[in-house]
Amino acid sequence: MHVLIVEDDDAMASALSAAVASAGHKHTRVSRGEDALLAHRQHEVILLDLGLPDMDGLDVLRKLRQVTQIPILILTARDDERSVVLGLRSGADDYLVKPVKLVELLARIEAVTRRSSRSGQEAPHTIVVGDLAVDLDRRIASVGGRQLALTATEFDLLSLLARNAGSVVTREQILDALWGDAFVAHSRSLDVHLTGLRSKLQLPGFIINVRGVGYRVEQP
Repeated sequence: MHVLIVEDDDAMASALSAAVASAGHKHTRVSRGEDALLAHRQHEVILLDLGLPDMDGLDVLRKLRQVTQIPILILTARDDERSVVLGLRSGADDYLVKPVKLVELLARIEAVTRRSSRSGQEAPHTIVVGDLAVDLDRRIASVGGRQLALTATEFDLLSLLARNAGSVVTREQILDALWGDAFVAHSRSLDVHLTGLRSKLQLPGFIINVRGVGYRVEQP
C-alpha cells in the first residue's frame, strides 16, 4: 500500500513515516495542501493534517472528495466535537486526535482500506454503452463497428464518461483524471477535446452537458 502523509510538522511526519514503513507500506510525505491535491492519484490512502500552512485541511478534504473516493484519515489536534463532526461530514473516513497511538493508527488504516476494497468492483476490460464499445486493453473505441480515430486524451475522456454512463462526471473529476489537477487552468483544453470527441462519435445527444456541473453519457 502507498500512503500519502500530508503533515507540515517535521517531527510528526517522521513518526508517521516510521510507523507506516514498519507495517511494510510505502509512503510519501508532503507539507502543503496544494501538494496533496497534485499527489493523491498515486496513493491508496491519505493521512491528512488539518493545520496546513497554505490552506485549511478541511478545504483540502472537500476538494479531494470532489475527485476521489480513496480512504482519507484526518490526524489533527482539533479535538472538539464540532471539528470531528465537520471532518466526517466533509468526507473523511476516520478522525484521529493527536497525539495518536501508532498501533491504533495502523489498525485504522487497515480498517478503512478493507472497507474500500470490499466496496470496489473489478473494472471491466470492455465497456459497452448502446452502439459504443470501448476496449480498455487495446485502447480502441468503435461505434456500430466503426472504429474511431481518437487521440490519447480523447480516448481517456471517452473511457471515463462511458465507465460512468448514466451518472454525471464533474469537470473536476475529468480534469483530475486526465491532467492530474482538478484545480488548475486546464478547463479550456477539456472543452477542445470534448468538441473533437463529439465530432468523431457522431452521436447527437450522447454526451449531455449538465450545466455548471459536468457531463453525462446517456444510457440507452
